[in-house]
Amino acid sequence: MEEALELDFFDDLESIIRFNFVEKYKVLNELISPSYIIEEPYRWLLVSIARGDGRLSNVFRKARVGDSLGLRLLDELKELGIIEFEESREAPLKKYPNQKLEKALRSYKIEPKVYFKKPFHRFWFGFVEPYHQELKKGDSKRFFENFEKHFSRLHSFVFEQLSQELLNLHFKNQLTINGNYWDKHSEFDIWATHKDGRQILGECKYTSRRVCKSELTKLRAKAETSELDIDVFALFSKSGFSNELKNCIAKDLLLFEFEDFKKLL
Repeated sequence: MEEALELDFFDDLESIIRFNFVEKYKVLNELISPSYIIEEPYRWLLVSIARGDGRLSNVFRKARVGDSLGLRLLDELKELGIIEFEESREAPLKKYPNQKLEKALRSYKIEPKVYFKKPFHRFWFGFVEPYHQELKKGDSKRFFENFEKHFSRLHSFVFEQLSQELLNLHFKNQLTINGNYWDKHSEFDIWATHKDGRQILGECKYTSRRVCKSELTKLRAKAETSELDIDVFALFSKSGFSNELKNCIAKDLLLFEFEDFKKLL
């Protein structure tokens, strides 16, 4: 697959995408291996993973497959090295066996998330495969409309991964990155544990506006609602921070701007 892709970083992004995924669509499509994953029922399951939040119940609902079939297919895709699971770290809802839950929580399930192991599969099933019929005919109109509308999802995901690496570098590689944290109340981009036991919670903002102090306030409130005992809050921003937030004196706060990512080079 890598040999079939031609990347010239002096070209603009649209030209790179058009040449590789529109003009050479048929070539790449024939290289998808194993070939049956672009057929039903695998196809819509993989599209649902690429376009959703990764929670199993949401993946199965969007793909319109039952839990038993969905789990069997996902286990097969895991064996193929295409997807991986991330288990939830949420505490059990019941603290003792006979505890009665609130009505609103009775249908709530603690469940893992599923992700692609390789960025190529995430891009293919999120952006290319849903328009395969049109791309076969050389019609790329809807493909590019969707690409322009949702491409920020790819930016955000990569920014989150790099933020995890930068955070670990800041702590001299003394962290265990637990990944995301999600529960019935909220979801957090980064949750990490230092070797000395400190808990670190991070939020990543890949937007065109500066992050304000209100984002920190919301993050603290979400952590409290989720009953997380956090020692350090870390904010990562593509477009920097407001002066109010920069001047905020807090021993438990770390701010990382776009320039800070040069340390990873």
